[in-house]
Amino acid sequence: MPEKILVALGGNALVKAGQEGTVAEQAGNVRRALAGVVELIRQGHRVVITHGNGPQVGHILIRAEEARGRAYELPLDVCVAQSQGETGYLIQQSLQGLLHGSGIDRSVAVLITRTVVGRDDPRMAAPSKPVGPFYTRDQAARLIAQGFHIVEDAHRGYRRVVPSPVPLRIVEADVIRRLFDGGVVVIACGGGGIPVCVEADGTLTGVEAVVDKDLASSVLGAALGADVILDLTAVDGVKLDFGSPQEKTLESLTVADAKKYLAEGHFAPGSMGPKIDAAIGFLEQGGREVIITLPEKALAALEGRAGTSIRSEVSSKGKGGRSDAYLARG
Repeated sequence: MPEKILVALGGNALVKAGQEGTVAEQAGNVRRALAGVVELIRQGHRVVITHGNGPQVGHILIRAEEARGRAYELPLDVCVAQSQGETGYLIQQSLQGLLHGSGIDRSVAVLITRTVVGRDDPRMAAPSKPVGPFYTRDQAARLIAQGFHIVEDAHRGYRRVVPSPVPLRIVEADVIRRLFDGGVVVIACGGGGIPVCVEADGTLTGVEAVVDKDLASSVLGAALGADVILDLTAVDGVKLDFGSPQEKTLESLTVADAKKYLAEGHFAPGSMGPKIDAAIGFLEQGGREVIITLPEKALAALEGRAGTSIRSEVSSKGKGGRSDAYLARG
């Protein structure tokens, strides 16, 4: 049965470790990451794509720093908007070319997307998300004097940190839904969406913050009535005791399991933690399943042959370790 699927591409799916992050490198990475998505579209599933922007916004901020005093300043919300346009374009071009080469006639649209956050969100007063380049101690001191929040980052230097508030709603959700329901493949909510606050008169104001891509994808998926979130990231599945000799990849888990493992500290705040939080939120708002895996395993994961499946409940295990309900995909 055709399903509504939100495909969440991690920012690192576009820039691999050891790469410079050139446009050519990103385009090649995107084409490889989208191969499974093309097959989903061929099978008749409706697809919306979200994406991260960490590496891309980092480069935008480096350019802004290098041009300081020679070009106008770039507020962080504008940097997010720029990354949405750039990365959305690369995904659009790559996907449209792959669809054309496969004989599939489907429109692909990129939508600049805003995400409402609360000005009174406690996270707004506690900057914690590292962005942009590394600085020396002297550079950091100058930036602190200018009012920036700077912290030492893992002994690699100093970095700017910004607030990362909880996403409340996606401003363009209705527009995305109309396109999505009409069969258009929509690329939206890039980098978690441009963070905006609602003023007393109802207008929206951009703020110096970044929104977690996975949390925003969860909000968008629920708003669209998506069945599945397919989270394509840098690991093949959810792991317990990550990086230790006891590391174990989970094939499936329930929301209750996810909450338990999260409370036990298995999922790092800066990596798997937000993905698990987002999965829980999506499932508790009516979503059926969240799948976490590598981009090249997208189709296999949707068919129950790879990745980690998270559901509200999982029935008794079958021979392969996956539940019968899981293998049947509902």
